[in-house]
Amino acid sequence: MYKSNYDKSPATKLDGELWKGWDNICRELRDCMPAGRCTMVIECYQGVYHDELRKGFEALHADCWIDTADLFKPVAEIERMTYPYVTDDRLFGYRSNFSYADFLDPEKTEDARRKVKAADGFTVVYGHGAALVAPDADRTVYVDMARWEIQLRSRRHEINGLGVENKAEGASYQYKRGYFVDWIVCDRLKKQLLGKADYWMDTHTAGEPKMIRGSLLRDGLDKTAHRPFRVVPFFDPAPWGGQWMKRVCGLDPERQNYGWCFDCVPEENSLYFDVNGVLFEMPANNLVFHNTRDLLGGPVESRFGQDFPIRFDFLDTMGGGNLSLQVHPTTQYIRDTFGIYYTQDESYYLLDAKEGATVFLGLKTGVDPDEMIAALNESQETGRPFDAEKYVNRWPAKKHDHFLIPNGTIHCSGAEAMVLEISATPSIFTFKLWDWGRLGLDGLPRPINIGHGAHVIQWERQTDFVRRNLVNHIEPLGQGDGWREERTGLHENEFIETRRHWFTGPVTHNTDGGVQVLNLVEGREAVVESPSDAFEPFVVHYAETFIIPASVGEYVIRPYGEAEGTECGTIKAYVRFRQ
Repeated sequence: MYKSNYDKSPATKLDGELWKGWDNICRELRDCMPAGRCTMVIECYQGVYHDELRKGFEALHADCWIDTADLFKPVAEIERMTYPYVTDDRLFGYRSNFSYADFLDPEKTEDARRKVKAADGFTVVYGHGAALVAPDADRTVYVDMARWEIQLRSRRHEINGLGVENKAEGASYQYKRGYFVDWIVCDRLKKQLLGKADYWMDTHTAGEPKMIRGSLLRDGLDKTAHRPFRVVPFFDPAPWGGQWMKRVCGLDPERQNYGWCFDCVPEENSLYFDVNGVLFEMPANNLVFHNTRDLLGGPVESRFGQDFPIRFDFLDTMGGGNLSLQVHPTTQYIRDTFGIYYTQDESYYLLDAKEGATVFLGLKTGVDPDEMIAALNESQETGRPFDAEKYVNRWPAKKHDHFLIPNGTIHCSGAEAMVLEISATPSIFTFKLWDWGRLGLDGLPRPINIGHGAHVIQWERQTDFVRRNLVNHIEPLGQGDGWREERTGLHENEFIETRRHWFTGPVTHNTDGGVQVLNLVEGREAVVESPSDAFEPFVVHYAETFIIPASVGEYVIRPYGEAEGTECGTIKAYVRFRQ
């Protein structure tokens, strides 16, 4: 009987004060205010439960309460302003460049500022953009929210976007507004407040608010940016989902399936602090924003700014079905069409596979583009099956194979495969071409994007090219006492380099000034250690993804615990700057 040791709640341990419950939080906030005339800002990320927060903060007993919801421009005006970026498309929009100033009515905002200056006693300015209304407030509180929780609340139709009433819309439309508009606005202001907010709040669990001081938040981010760490993984079912993660990751066996696990997408994942035994949750990209250079390293920051460029996630089709046949945009297409400056190059690393597992990758020799696009359109219009194997190569796949997928390459995982997807970060730009006639979990046809896909398919990537360049392009690099290293990709068109190490003893690594992401692809346990004792030993388990900040420099990985005396394996990804 397999016993999972996969840690679903990794956290950075901190010593400090944490307040739980509205009474304790409001008592602390009231006590921290100076006597006499004073102002508190309570700034919020999109997706919080405003009704709960407004009721909870009543215990502050403010003499004057200003709610920024009253300062926003009319809904119809905001919808007109954002429409070119949100569009009517079910999935895709265009990256905007708004700030809160674009959403707030100038006259109402100025009236509110005058009200703050004229008020006597204790004034609270609450809501989105509150920090702009009272920039010189005596205390600032930030109520944060991670994007995965925002997505769950959107699916339940519980929250609205900034200045609009859209909670009745489908989840994909709400996500699109967040991705292309709202989260850009919120992040722009949050970056300014991360370094100076007095308190930070976690309201991810309804009715259980938690709060820490801003100074403890910053101490925790600094600590995390100088040691190995993991973000909080989250799991989701899929129309093609499988059963492997239930067993290996210790998930609910009663669920129908799990298709996805996102275990290194800092834009989406949470980060946990363990504050004296209590978990405090926040978006993982707070670390990217506040500790950019320590985390990413100078060269990566110079190229990607405050974007974390490497994504690891799981695709489980063990006992499931084929993924949708798909393609990712070329760099120029994603820039021109969506305003995103780099694309989703990726690869499939096979963590596991059953007999008969396959990967669809690249076009068959001699495929006629017009014929294939016509066949895809006919399937979409009539519902008749698309003969994928007439046009697309189907490669046998086994455990530890690595398939490289530069942008523009048609691909998908077949059934009975457990894929560790290693890719660049842009997360929603997948053009589905054929989905085997399935409906989504919502009972609706899944979005098909043949029009977009036809513009980006690289038709020259046919059988011989794929075999030579994209299937198990593995090159031995070196070996030593108890270890050997291999280069497993990625293709020269992609900016991510991957290295695999097999080891029965210690292996020395170095970040070389850039962030690195690893997964333990073989072995029950391993430990990451600092030769200079710069951080405490960090234990990882099979299939766990972990991040090594650029600031770490030299580190050592060796088998640990149950894995001692056995061969372990890691796959490591980092940004390639030179061959």
